[in-house]
Formats: sequence, C-alpha cells, structure tokens
Amino acid sequence: MRVGIGYDVHRFAPDRRLVLGGVEIPHSVGLLGHSDADVLLHAIADAILGAAALGDIGLHFPPSDPAYRDANSLEMLAESLRLVAEAGYRVGNVDATIIAEAPRVLPHAPEMRVLISEALRIEVADVSIKATTNEGMGFVGREEGIAALAIAILFPISASRN
Repeated sequence: MRVGIGYDVHRFAPDRRLVLGGVEIPHSVGLLGHSDADVLLHAIADAILGAAALGDIGLHFPPSDPAYRDANSLEMLAESLRLVAEAGYRVGNVDATIIAEAPRVLPHAPEMRVLISEALRIEVADVSIKATTNEGMGFVGREEGIAALAIAILFPISASRN
C-alpha cells in the first residue's frame, strides 16, 4: 500500500463562485485560482498523485496553461485517478478536512462525498469529509481564504479488494 498527503489553499476573491468538493456553495465570495479553485479536490488530487509518486496537480495541470482556465476540478481529479491507475494503483480511501471560518460546509458534505467517490471510482463509504475552523487565527481565521488537507491510501491494482 502507498499513502499520500495533500494540502491546498486559495484566497477569497469577489465575483467568483465558491466550489468545494465539486459542489457550488452559496457565499458572498469565491476562491481565486486559475481553475475553479476547489481547494478540497486539489488537496485530494495531490494526495493520490503523491501516494503514487507522481508529483502534484501543478505538475499535471499547470496554472500557466490556458487549457485549465476555469477548469472543473472534478475532471482534474478524474484525470489524476487515470494517471494513478496507469502507474498501477487504485484508491482505497480518502480522508479530508476543510479548514474555513465560513461558510458552513458540512451540510454539503454528503453531496461532496458522492461526487468524489464517483470521480475516484470508490464507494461513498471510502470518502470522509470533515470541516473545522481556525478559531479566528491566521489567514483562515481572518476569513481571507480556505485551506484543505487530505490523505489517501492506494493499493496495487492487482491487490484484491477486501
């Protein structure tokens, strides 16, 4: 088995949609980024790519490439899975944490889990999403942006599923 960790952060920006886990969440501001700036999916993609020793999403989906302008991060996650599978691995499970003062994201977690499980071709029960605040400290606490952490486990494709 292989384990990977992912981390991503994006600052808030006006006139942007807020997309987390593939779900558009009503909020007064969105996240700034070249793609849709979905910090949760970016952290998960980094976790699976890292576990397979394939680098990170910036390597495979560079922000300097116009092809990824406003790109859907669910598609980037699915492509990351393709790369992981090509390297001989499948995802066992993903555990992720969103760090934000606002908005409340846990009401949207069930839909996020479904979308992520579909993109990674795993069961919903194999996707965990949690949320926490930064207790008013740092850039997250000042509501300047959102961060996300993720960990993933990969198994060789040839390994049987338990």
